[in-house]
Amino acid sequence: MSTIEKDMLGRAELEDAVRARDREIARLKARLAEWEESYDAIPKRDDLFTTVSGREIRPLYTELDRARAENGDDPLGFPGSYPFTRGPYPTMYRTRLWTMRQFAGFATAEETNARYKYLLEHGQTGLSVAFDFPTLMGFDSDHPRSLGEVGVCGVAISSLADMERLFEGIPLDRVSVSMTINGPAIILFCFYVAAAEKQGVDVGVLRGTVQNDILKEYQAQHAWVFPPEPALRCIVDMFEWCSEHTPKYNPISISGYHIREAGATAAQELAFTLRNGFEYVERGIARGLDVDAFAPRLSFFFDVHNDFFEEIAKLRAARRIWARGMKEKYGATKPDAWRLRTHCQTAGVSLTAQQPENNIVRVAYQAMAAALGGTQSLHTNSMDETLSLPTEKAVRIALRTQQILAHESGVPNTIDPLAGSYFVESLTDELERDALALFDEIDAMGGVVPGIEQGWFQREIASSAMRQQREVESGDRVVVGVNHFLEGSEQLEIETLRIDPAVERRQVAKMAEMRETRDAADVERTLAALSAACAADENVVPRILDCARAYCTLYEIRAAMERVFGAYKEPVFF
Repeated sequence: MSTIEKDMLGRAELEDAVRARDREIARLKARLAEWEESYDAIPKRDDLFTTVSGREIRPLYTELDRARAENGDDPLGFPGSYPFTRGPYPTMYRTRLWTMRQFAGFATAEETNARYKYLLEHGQTGLSVAFDFPTLMGFDSDHPRSLGEVGVCGVAISSLADMERLFEGIPLDRVSVSMTINGPAIILFCFYVAAAEKQGVDVGVLRGTVQNDILKEYQAQHAWVFPPEPALRCIVDMFEWCSEHTPKYNPISISGYHIREAGATAAQELAFTLRNGFEYVERGIARGLDVDAFAPRLSFFFDVHNDFFEEIAKLRAARRIWARGMKEKYGATKPDAWRLRTHCQTAGVSLTAQQPENNIVRVAYQAMAAALGGTQSLHTNSMDETLSLPTEKAVRIALRTQQILAHESGVPNTIDPLAGSYFVESLTDELERDALALFDEIDAMGGVVPGIEQGWFQREIASSAMRQQREVESGDRVVVGVNHFLEGSEQLEIETLRIDPAVERRQVAKMAEMRETRDAADVERTLAALSAACAADENVVPRILDCARAYCTLYEIRAAMERVFGAYKEPVFF
């Protein structure tokens, strides 16, 4: 048989296969139409058949809902391989379980230090620092604006002295540390690095993440200090400094969590978070940084809400969108720069003060969704967090929830167990399409910063929040113990944590003592050098580190930068 005859035979076989496939699809469509006709004739429950985000859920998903990439390739691929839909690493939890973190911080550094040691003794594998409100906003504990808030919703950290006490007896070369701080993140990061130096730790081995995501603050959470442009400059300064000095530490955690907690849908959380991430990439590239050098240390942080399958699909879609964007648009050539790694936290906004024990169940399902979605790190909320900072008992239950999931459920035994599900794959594709459509809207406005300045992000999130709230208040969206199944909702028979007002007095006294014993001339010199660096085209991280080592306070460092950068005031949009 000639080569031409062989080619003709091959084409004929391919055409026969295509025709057979078309006939199979036609038969499936006919069977589905017949089934839908019988389904429509049966009365249904009076309920919302939508996700928490409002996405309509069809009664049945079939092979017809499975998508294929335009080039004919399977968009799933394999775990650890582009586009990472099935997981960022080849072996996932068969090699290493996710890092189990508990977001913890209250009162002073000494009290929180004791809680950290308790958590580490009970099996936690990483620390996640919750700061009090003055610290989040860049105010010292003895500032007039801090009155009544010191240590109430997190730990008070106003200088290197506090950071040293926070991690006393905790080996920073062996414990991964995550810090949820944004507006003054660069300052708290420098306190942390200086504390590691005091321990004699080589800062090159430090592991963990500082959140440092200022764009989502303007969009959703509102814990800012400086205007967008100087704030973005500081973030890129950290990319640059960390790439050289702390290569194992993530200088940013691009966060959808707070966007979702403010009321965004799953698609909005996905789109706004990833578009913010690409904005940071563009800023780094504009600085002249090598995308393959700094992008591998960019990490993410997603909310895991109540809708089990939508949350799994969201994490799978996030990896795919990030990988394609980094490779195809931003020219990254290393798989580490394409690979989206994420921390997840169960949805605080889903917790209820009524029947608070129900929150244990909510958190367990959300944690399972995070694991099935392929998270690298997980925080499980405590049942009492709508009432107060969590008690040790509530924290222990939250941690045990992760440990049961990891060691008893069988979930980590195989990689991406829901892959191939008609429903999950369809949701993944839908969320990807919705996110890309939102990208187009953002780009049409000129990008993320113009969208913030115009109030577009804020209005979109508020609109989604209003819809969800109306569904709950009308009873259309069932929330157990809140608008349905109310028996026992009036009884709150659980222990809660209360912060002693004396905490603030102790913290203020420590600050006064520190101010008396430090070298005032060194403080003045380093602060002046920092202001000069802000005014010049100079990376500010080394100057802030000098201030930290001189025991300059958080607000003193903020003020030295603010004299050059100015302070951000949000325009009125509503």
